[in-house]
Amino acid sequence: MLQLTVFLALTAAIGAITWWHCRHCRRDGGDTRDFFLAGGSLNWVFVAGSLTLTNINTDTLVGWNGNQMLLILWWELFGVLGLLLLAWVFLPVYYRLGCATVTELLERRYGSRHVRATVASLFLLGNVFVFLPVMLYTSSLFLRSLFGLEIPLLAIATGVAILGAAYAIFGGLRAVAISDTYSGVLLFGMALLVSYLALDRVDWSFSNVPAERLTLIGDSTSLVPWPILFTGMILWQLYYWSTNQTITQRALAATSLKEAQRGCYAAAVIRATIVPIVIAVPGLCAYQLHGELGDATYGTIVSEVLPTGLTGAFAAAMVAATMTSFNSTLNSSAALYVCDLHLRYFNPTANVPRISVLTSVLFALLGIALVPAYIGAESIIQLIQQLIGVFSIPILSVFIIGLAFDGIDARAIIATLVFGALTYWAGTSLWGGLHFVHIGAITLLLNAVFALAVNRLILGRRATFSRTLLPS
Repeated sequence: MLQLTVFLALTAAIGAITWWHCRHCRRDGGDTRDFFLAGGSLNWVFVAGSLTLTNINTDTLVGWNGNQMLLILWWELFGVLGLLLLAWVFLPVYYRLGCATVTELLERRYGSRHVRATVASLFLLGNVFVFLPVMLYTSSLFLRSLFGLEIPLLAIATGVAILGAAYAIFGGLRAVAISDTYSGVLLFGMALLVSYLALDRVDWSFSNVPAERLTLIGDSTSLVPWPILFTGMILWQLYYWSTNQTITQRALAATSLKEAQRGCYAAAVIRATIVPIVIAVPGLCAYQLHGELGDATYGTIVSEVLPTGLTGAFAAAMVAATMTSFNSTLNSSAALYVCDLHLRYFNPTANVPRISVLTSVLFALLGIALVPAYIGAESIIQLIQQLIGVFSIPILSVFIIGLAFDGIDARAIIATLVFGALTYWAGTSLWGGLHFVHIGAITLLLNAVFALAVNRLILGRRATFSRTLLPS
């Protein structure tokens, strides 16, 4: 009873604080920037908080700790570089062009709304079929492990989805960013406490953990072979932090470019200092105590080390983390559909909040329905990294080509998106001996060659290096 009371009280408190911050805010029914970019009102604190909590959630804590090894730290440490590239390279371009969505840059660059719509559709496919259901699955798995619940995962997922969707549907990005930040304070405070208590439980010793789980140099059979650090690892980070609408939207909502950059720097500091501790230490401690546990690791160690009175607080933190990531993805998905598809192709004078609400409800329902598809995955976080390559590498390719070259025909870019998705899929399906990150790097190079070849040999246009969009 105490656990449930604490859980409900903290969850309600975050909602109340968010409402208090947003209580005087009004939205114009036709103002997409106000609804999807918080009217450009976020300071660096809320930018950093929203960037961090949109990324760190149950699929991160449950998934990474479920691997029970140090090698996974490379994904998060490279994220620091991804945030710096967002601040130094991409944000100056987005702000200079006044972009509301990252795809707007592509329309400006290639002079075609169809390129924008195609990329937006790929984003939506990834959000709806991968990210939304995975967030709901991992949070449900954690809550069931933590409290020993007999409730079906789908029922728990539905409850989390309803709570998370409420922020995106009724508050827009402003409410999402504010709830992200306050949830982050609670989450990281509790996660650090769990890490400390877990270390204390194992007497600060990993003597039972095999050496291969404590190394940062992975061999060819490991989840993170060391060569990928020099080939495609940075590509995943560049896509995620600089061209992914769900993430970049937070930085685009700042009061100015400099404020957005400060938020990126603060988020990078958090990622370099706090994140490595909370995603690796509990998993290693669980291995020391119990051996390999898989995706049930985090819920198990939390239930063991936290006093009963604090498990409710931690559950609130984890649900808050899921809700912030879920509502962030939901809000960005609505932004992509409304701005890049609905207003451009169906009804340019549509009521933005109304269409956004309907779209968000539909996407939330699809996310819930797809939860069963991820039950039983061997490593949920590794599965995510593989799946997003199908669309992330083609999308990143057209961003890089657009920044690097002038004179590229939009038809060559649309063909490259299709070619890139098929190439990556074929490479991971048929060339099983090569790590998917290597395949991503090869695919990106092939995409560039393909785009330039189609542009020149089929469409008869000559591409030249561009200097106009690169930040000064």
